[in-house]
Amino acid sequence: MAKNLVIVESPSKWKTIEKFLWPDYKVVASMWHIRDLPKKSLGVDVDNNFAPEYWVSDDKKKTADSLKKLAKSHKEVWIATDEDREWEAIGWHICKMLDLDPTTVKRIAFHEITKKAITEAVKKPKHINIDLVDAQQARRVLDRLVWYKVSPILWKKIRKGLSAGRVQSVAVKLIVEKEKTIKAFKPEESWKISVQLSHGKYTFASTLSKINGKVKKLKSEEDVMKVLSTMYSSIEDIKTWENKRWFISLTKDESLDFKLVDATKKDSKRSPKAPFTTSTLQQEAARKFGFSVKQTMMVAQKLYEWIDLWNGERQWLITYMRTDSVHLSDEAKGAAKTMIEKLYGKEYHKSRKYKTKSAGAQEAHEAIRPVDITKLPSEFKNDLDKNQLKLLTLIWNRTVSSQMEDAVVEVTTFNFSPTSAENQLWVTKWEVIKFEGFMKVYIEWTDDISDDEEDTSVLPDLKVWDMLTGKSLSANQAFSRPPARYTEASLVKKLEQEWIGRPSTYAPTISTIIDRGYIEKDKRYLAPTDTAFTVTEFLEKYFEKMMDYKFTSIVEQDFDKIAAWDEKYETMLGRFWDGTLKKDLLKADENAEKVVEKVGKPCPKCGEDLVFKYSKGGKFIGCSWYPECKHIDQPEEEKNALDALKAKYEWKPCPDGVEWTIVVKTGRYGPFLASSEYPKVKWIGKIKTDKEEILEAILAEKWLLVDEETGEEMVVKNSRRWPFLAAKNYPAVKIAKNIPKDVWAEVNAKLAEKAEAQEA
Repeated sequence: MAKNLVIVESPSKWKTIEKFLWPDYKVVASMWHIRDLPKKSLGVDVDNNFAPEYWVSDDKKKTADSLKKLAKSHKEVWIATDEDREWEAIGWHICKMLDLDPTTVKRIAFHEITKKAITEAVKKPKHINIDLVDAQQARRVLDRLVWYKVSPILWKKIRKGLSAGRVQSVAVKLIVEKEKTIKAFKPEESWKISVQLSHGKYTFASTLSKINGKVKKLKSEEDVMKVLSTMYSSIEDIKTWENKRWFISLTKDESLDFKLVDATKKDSKRSPKAPFTTSTLQQEAARKFGFSVKQTMMVAQKLYEWIDLWNGERQWLITYMRTDSVHLSDEAKGAAKTMIEKLYGKEYHKSRKYKTKSAGAQEAHEAIRPVDITKLPSEFKNDLDKNQLKLLTLIWNRTVSSQMEDAVVEVTTFNFSPTSAENQLWVTKWEVIKFEGFMKVYIEWTDDISDDEEDTSVLPDLKVWDMLTGKSLSANQAFSRPPARYTEASLVKKLEQEWIGRPSTYAPTISTIIDRGYIEKDKRYLAPTDTAFTVTEFLEKYFEKMMDYKFTSIVEQDFDKIAAWDEKYETMLGRFWDGTLKKDLLKADENAEKVVEKVGKPCPKCGEDLVFKYSKGGKFIGCSWYPECKHIDQPEEEKNALDALKAKYEWKPCPDGVEWTIVVKTGRYGPFLASSEYPKVKWIGKIKTDKEEILEAILAEKWLLVDEETGEEMVVKNSRRWPFLAAKNYPAVKIAKNIPKDVWAEVNAKLAEKAEAQEA
């Protein structure tokens, strides 16, 4: 029997690590958290220095008993959880459960699962860092205080089922404030005048920039006409509608001459971005692939714990994906150098060292990168699914490009003046890449939406005082756009800028505010619901300090101070509880009136105000004079959605008998399909999503809804992880198989087409 017991947190790690350490070490998994605060009580003794009351939940008792038995049968126990605050705390909890001293137990950590990394860690063991544990405990306790104390106030003053969270509520506030800005936005009119200049075989555009040396802003059609009247003796005004904007096309009988009065060429350098942190990976995957933050973390987890299907062993394709560090090890930089020189040439390599901006960055000591940079992502194309390969390629490209030379871009600027109005300056700018550098591998995307159309023409070789002919003029009218709603990517960026939460919390935070009905996804944008406005307004009124962005970021800095041993756990929590939360709770409980969400219409039965109400079945409209008046109705948006469903499904034959038809009914869990004789005829059907309908149509088209060997009718069934094909009477008929990858690719393509069509 091995003398040493090594405990990791994830069950996917133990086999590979044990392979590297056997026979002296046995490796087992704690299955993540072993102890936590209780689910049905506060679990924090606020009168005893905020001492947490931990317990082992029923679903963890079997694992806990197994670990206790193994610990007794081994000479020494090692803790090998991941290296950040949460996993440090998991290691501490394991020690406490096993009655081991965390200050003496050997603790090892590594950021990649390789033999070298693990054997090096074993040679230099450390001990549990109690300061990191205290920082994590402070976060857990503070969040428990907010959730367990503020949420009941929302239940009492607004309605049941609501929740508040230190990070969650502030994230909702950001989205609500952006929506208010959008609603208050007043568009401003602007115009841009462009001319098509001709020189030999070349034609390109130039835009009016300055008049009498000052930047000219055109705010109306009259401004445009004033400018053009200085250039033409007569103007024919033709207004047309094109590309969703008004254009004024202005023509003349004679041509207009322009002369080149100035020309400059300058080289501009562009540097690569740092390797990925958790938040930058989430942002870029959202921009480039449309991944949700949650989806990005799930795919990254698969890459971190990837199974080699050929031999059943696990290989770590990327380093730990929860990090706010941009550091790369010397080994990684050396591997990147090798690949850059091999694939692109020595002139493309430049060793770079990046500095993490966040003062509290401590979650891991390296950025997210491939474990083996010398292996191209394409080598795994037959082993990874589509999304895994996309993300691995993105990480590889970003890592390698971070160690490459600057790109050199030549910027040419031509300034023209019309001969009939020499006080005007018209500008043409053109960029040519002289040396690709890092851009040969990677270019970062942006959330910004540009109104400028790309000019794909080529500039001639011009000299100052050369004359060109203006063949046509156009005046483009535009209106300023309101700021865009947050996407998941831009929300993550904003949270990080404001120091709200930590990168590892962004995915669960966004999932929570969507799941709890505060936020809805409108295509890729995040839109607040009425509930979000109501709850945010209430919390800002009665919990002003907790909802302040600066206060939220200060709390994060306080956690960092605890981790650095600059502040005590109980001091920080006492300041928050006694100085802020306790007083606000009392004020809200005593002074806040019951919040009523008015519809803005009188009750048709009694004339009193109609109000929004909530039940297990969802939102509905009721009378404020209830129970005297029992009038109820559906919100307008639900009526419209229900009407659309009825138009789509009703009057079709019922599968249980052609003499009956299908009707749409509404139950506890929303709309469903039923027989026109329901409940006498028991048939009911689910209303399928777009994805489900497209999937079934493709499966039917490919004859996959019939098993080719047995002729058995197949249907799509759902498991906890993903849909699969199974016999109609499964599991009585034990026929089941995965849905082919090419089918999923076709489904996703059709969904994308549909989304684009709707957006258009």
